Amino acid sequence: MKVLVVDDTVVYRKLVSDALASIQGIEVSGTAANGKIALAKIAELKPDLVTLDIEMPDMNGIEFLEAIRSQGIDVGVIVLSAHTVKGGKLTMKALELGAFDFITKPAKSTMEEGMAALKEALIPLVKSFAGRREVENILQGGAGPAPIQQEPSVQQPHAARKEEDITHRMQAIATSVKPELVAIGISTGGPNALAEMLPMIPLNLGVPILVVQHMPALFTQSLAESLSAKCSLRIKEASDGEDLMANTVYLAPGGMQMKLVKGDGGMKLVKVTDDPPENHCKPSVDYLFRSLAHSFPGKALGVIMTGMGNDGVMGLKLMKRHGCMVIAQDEASCTVFGMPREAIAAGVVDIVSPLKDLAGEITRIVRGFPA
Repeated sequence: MKVLVVDDTVVYRKLVSDALASIQGIEVSGTAANGKIALAKIAELKPDLVTLDIEMPDMNGIEFLEAIRSQGIDVGVIVLSAHTVKGGKLTMKALELGAFDFITKPAKSTMEEGMAALKEALIPLVKSFAGRREVENILQGGAGPAPIQQEPSVQQPHAARKEEDITHRMQAIATSVKPELVAIGISTGGPNALAEMLPMIPLNLGVPILVVQHMPALFTQSLAESLSAKCSLRIKEASDGEDLMANTVYLAPGGMQMKLVKGDGGMKLVKVTDDPPENHCKPSVDYLFRSLAHSFPGKALGVIMTGMGNDGVMGLKLMKRHGCMVIAQDEASCTVFGMPREAIAAGVVDIVSPLKDLAGEITRIVRGFPA
């Protein structure tokens, strides 16, 4: 897979290029110092993927993304963002414009440490992008999967059978118990998926919604602001110790863990902690889901959406044991089918739904309507 590295800093062009070149199956086909040069090189080099800095002279990353969208250029983009509030806001805009995902530029003292950190962050994203392109090629009748070792195929028979078995399966709990809250776990492709799904949830849903989106510190506040502009629901970054309120979406703060605990009289209180990462994630979906299973058994609806890895599966297993329902986003509408696929394969999912129908399924279950 051919990659074009775009950054106005010579040091980062070198770091990113060397990190990518060390990944088997990757060819760094060229570099560019700004978006204008990158557009010219795309026409010449025809890369599959671009790693993109946002803050650049002449044509910045946002202008570059707008240009390739308007010109219909089919190339994937992974954004390298500054770990700042401004970087977070620009990254949300980049994801809205079609960037596949982002990483933050590592602040390391040596070139060697910086390259190691970049490589560690880039490998799973590049593999996930290659896997997504392979699925798109299959769906479009094309060929030529990217020559990179992939995660287990999303077409594995055991997962496909389980999805087919559970797509229309509803447990008796669906009509007998109304959830008191909704908990969503999401990762790669999450900002765009949430931006599509949350506006379709009615303002009078009647329950709070908790969301764990894998993101670093400073970025979830920008995500909350971006989503607020699109939704009738109130959307905020969660604060430690606050009571849950209906018709409000609480985002786990980036770089922290979020769980739910019982307050006085059984009140649902948000607890934000600096506990260690789980599944290499902070915030972690498992961390939230586990707290719901233990403190509020049978009172939550679990939703697992697009993302790589398996964060959330262990928490969903506990939630199922305590009588909770679980919805998974379907493969075709996921940017990366990793997290939903793992939940489906574990047998803990009651409904598999395309993204366009998720809000309707959530609303129906919360309100106790039959299938």
